[in-house]
Amino acid sequence: MTQLDSRGCRVSGATPAALAAYEHALSDFLSWRSGAAEPLDLALAEAPGFVMARVLQAYMRLGSRDPRRVREAGPLLAATTGLPANEYEQRHLAVIARVLADDYRGAVGLLGEALAAQPRDLLALAVAHGFDYLTGEIAHLRDRIESVLPAWPTDLPGYHSVRAMHAFGLAECGDYEHAEEAACAALGLNENDARAHHAMAHVFEMTDRPDAGVHWLNAHAQRWSVETVVATHGWWHLALFHLACGEVKSAMALYDGRIRAGGSLDVADLIDATALLWRLHLRGVDTGTRWNELSAAWEPHIEDGFCSFSDLHAMLAFVGARDWTRAQRLEHALVLGQLKPTRYGETTRQLGLPGCSGLVAFGRGNHPMAIALLGSLPTQVHRLGGSHAQRDVLHLTLLQAIERIRRPAHRPSTLRFPGATHETRRAASRNEAATPAP
Repeated sequence: MTQLDSRGCRVSGATPAALAAYEHALSDFLSWRSGAAEPLDLALAEAPGFVMARVLQAYMRLGSRDPRRVREAGPLLAATTGLPANEYEQRHLAVIARVLADDYRGAVGLLGEALAAQPRDLLALAVAHGFDYLTGEIAHLRDRIESVLPAWPTDLPGYHSVRAMHAFGLAECGDYEHAEEAACAALGLNENDARAHHAMAHVFEMTDRPDAGVHWLNAHAQRWSVETVVATHGWWHLALFHLACGEVKSAMALYDGRIRAGGSLDVADLIDATALLWRLHLRGVDTGTRWNELSAAWEPHIEDGFCSFSDLHAMLAFVGARDWTRAQRLEHALVLGQLKPTRYGETTRQLGLPGCSGLVAFGRGNHPMAIALLGSLPTQVHRLGGSHAQRDVLHLTLLQAIERIRRPAHRPSTLRFPGATHETRRAASRNEAATPAP
């Protein structure tokens, strides 16, 4: 049985009730609301042969930085074997297979073909946008959305999600005025779009408005922190704004009360916790025994061999805890990982191994070595994925190493990073003022 979804895309194997449940799940998925799994289960109970419901189940796992979570998509893909699928659905199934083979470039290429044929394929757009973020294709975060915008009337279901994705892409590409306009437009259509609130946080971060960021996130906390998948990350953004305002106690309170209160083992939550605690560490804040808990939480991921962005945050935790045994184990895993003929092998060679070795050198006080290794990253660091705000932790560490050496030959004015956040700019400014002129 073939039907059309709300945007005119053909779907196979659905009943009207199953399609309605699928639309509910897709809306939650796109708006970063929690609970999308329940309506998907209902859709498949109603129509076991509903291909796109199974595709969405798989995509909800493929966006993770945790290989265990990603591998869960394998059985879901296998469950589609033998189901009637149209051309668009077959392309989605091929995307899932490519990602499971660590071929994100090939997967994104297929999604691009899907969007060229059907620019209103909102799931293809959202998944491609997510993979662009994971693999550091910054310009594509903006350009991919803009390529389909002409095909999207403002009253089409899901349009707010398109504007929210566009807002984030514009912010990452430095067009902050239009990013803010796009995020506000998305929220005008759906005030519960947590993705759009997140884009606003990035606008405030990149335009050096931490006071406005604190006000916005606090004023809208019920929208982005309740029943969403981005709550911890939102608290992380709020903590960064407090740090930028010099409110260290507030940042630490958020770490204890929101970010690590439940001891989450989710990789995304571990990344946020580690990045915040490291920033506090760089400021000379006594973090007590908090590093020990994070180091233990990261230990099972030492041999993931999957994501260089995660590897670097794991190393931050090991160095912060001065857990040199785990740090050495991770370095050894990276030496082997760089030999893989895969996406991960490439990012490990270019960024993961030198970055992690640089962090170890910094932690051991070998600042010349830390500068040499971390200083080699900026031209390619976007390939780690993530946002400017997230990658800034490496820039801040490099600037701290330079400040600790205080050599005129390493003036911080030479370390301006494209797209640097207010935190990097301020750190560089402090360093420049403290360094004697040659």
